[in-house]
This record gives sequence, C-alpha cells and structure tokens, in this order.
Amino acid sequence: MVRRATATLVVVALAVLAGCLGGGGANATTTVEPSATEASSTTSQSGSPTTAAAAGDVTVEVVEVVDGDTIKVVMPDGARETVRLLGVDTPEVHAENTPDEFEGVPETEAGRTCLRAAGENASAYAKSRLADRTVELRYDEKAGERGYYGRLLAYVVVDGAPFNYDLITEGHARFYESSFEERERYERAERDARERGVGLWSCATEGAAAGGADATTDDGLSVSVVADAPGNDNDNLNEEYVTLRNDGDDAVDLSGWTVSDAAGATYTFAEGSELDPDASVTLHTGSGTDTDEDVYWGRGGAVWNNGGDTVTIRDAAGDELLAYTYE
Repeated sequence: MVRRATATLVVVALAVLAGCLGGGGANATTTVEPSATEASSTTSQSGSPTTAAAAGDVTVEVVEVVDGDTIKVVMPDGARETVRLLGVDTPEVHAENTPDEFEGVPETEAGRTCLRAAGENASAYAKSRLADRTVELRYDEKAGERGYYGRLLAYVVVDGAPFNYDLITEGHARFYESSFEERERYERAERDARERGVGLWSCATEGAAAGGADATTDDGLSVSVVADAPGNDNDNLNEEYVTLRNDGDDAVDLSGWTVSDAAGATYTFAEGSELDPDASVTLHTGSGTDTDEDVYWGRGGAVWNNGGDTVTIRDAAGDELLAYTYE
C-alpha cells in the first residue's frame, strides 16, 4: 500500500438425488467447504451441490471489495455474507496466477506478471463501481445459491447494469467453466474480449507479453493501464487508471515521482508517498479522496488514448524508470 509520512478440511464428494449425480468443474483451491444443506442436485460454480436458489432479487449493501470477483455484503436482515460473482474469474491478487487458465497467456514470468497487474486492475475496477454501494444480488437456478465455501453465488447488478457481464466484456475476467443460465452469453463475450485483446487478454498477445516484461524493473516495480473506461471515457474518469505495483523486497519512496502520457500530461506523487512491498497504488484520472491504494489526478478529461499510448514513470530526479507502450 502507499503510506504517507505522517481447519478442518471438508471434502464434498457427491450428492445423489432421484438417481442423478451433480458434478462440475474443478476449483482452483483444494480446500472445500460445503453449503449448509446438501439437499439439491443443482451444481455450483465450484462444482458442489447446493441449496436451490432463492426466489427474486435481494438488495444488499457492499461493505468490502475483496478482489475483482468477490465482495462482502450486508443482507436485508443484517447478516454479513461473502458473495462470489457468478460465471466469472478475475486474475489473482492474493495468490499466484496460473497462466494456462487464461487462454493464450504464456506460461512465463512475463505472463504471470501481466496477469497480476490485470488482477489489480480488476480489483480497482470492482472498487470503483461497487465499494460502499447498494446493489442487487440475482441468483441462478442452475448454479444454486451457495458454493463450496458457503459463499453466495450471484449476479451483481449496480445502477441497473450487470456487473459480472461487464467484467467479461471489459476484459477484467475470464468466463468461468461451470453450469449457469448465462453461460453461452458469457462465453461469447469472453471470445469477443479475447479477439479485441482488451484487459487481461492483452497478456495473451506477443507484444503485450513482451511489454509486460519490459514494464517491470529488476527491483520488481511494474506498471499497467486501463485506458478504455466503460461508456464515454470522459464520463467515467475514475475508471480510466494506471496501476503501479511493487513486487520487490523493499518499500519505494514515490515522493516527486511522475506518471506521464505520450503527450506530456503529468501527475506528480505527493511528498511522503511510499509504496510498500507486495502492494500497489492506482492513479485514477478523475477526482476523489486519496487513500493508501488509490490516488486521483483531478483531470477534467480523459488522458489515456484507447487506441494506444505510452505510460512513462520517472523518479524525483527525472530519470526514466519505466515506459510501457500499449496499442
């Protein structure tokens, strides 16, 4: 983060109902937590039989964005729940990524670095749209209501927009192989995002993979950019952003460092800004209140060209540390 100066393993093997066996795709982790009731043969996103989905939509308050595809909410009765977004999988930010889960991404250090940056971007995108918001949860009859860990499985709707689907179309997530009603639609959306090379799918292109490597210093500092905000970029300035990540062993003093585009528009980090090891800071183009993980440029219009640009990072002495060109 940016600082300023100032066990029990439970494995659910199978559930048989009316002679039918429910199954699904393998989950990325090996620890599995069953749902409270194993009475239905519907298949969850994680491949576990779950209870039938609740009828209708539920309005909830988002109290934490864990990462791009997981949030914590307060239910209408005051209970707190963890929600795993249905049908999507964003790159990991709290664990190592497996590139071969993302079609075309090379099984290389550059591929993993690129995916980590894409995961940070997905998390920032989720925070910008969901943090502290009132949203609707929509359950899916095929998927069931809960997965292995007892987490709710749901579509999230914010301001009338389907957030899970937007993650796919913007390239922040891959389609998750599981059984759910929207499966074919999500699969088509992922294919379109891959063909356009947007978001994490830039990691699958030869140039982007090389660019990811070139945009990482020997000390583990890397930069990534989300240039194409949903809708009109000028109306969504905080969803256009650059993320600077420190995977090195030591904290980095960002005081006086600059971020600039090819046209010379420049942002300068405040005195006392520091980037801890294994942390990132996201520079949003628009306005807001700076925090440990998010800072705001305060621009009145978009900076990063959707068709291609160069992000350049310089230290306080003006020396170029990173230059990342995207197309």
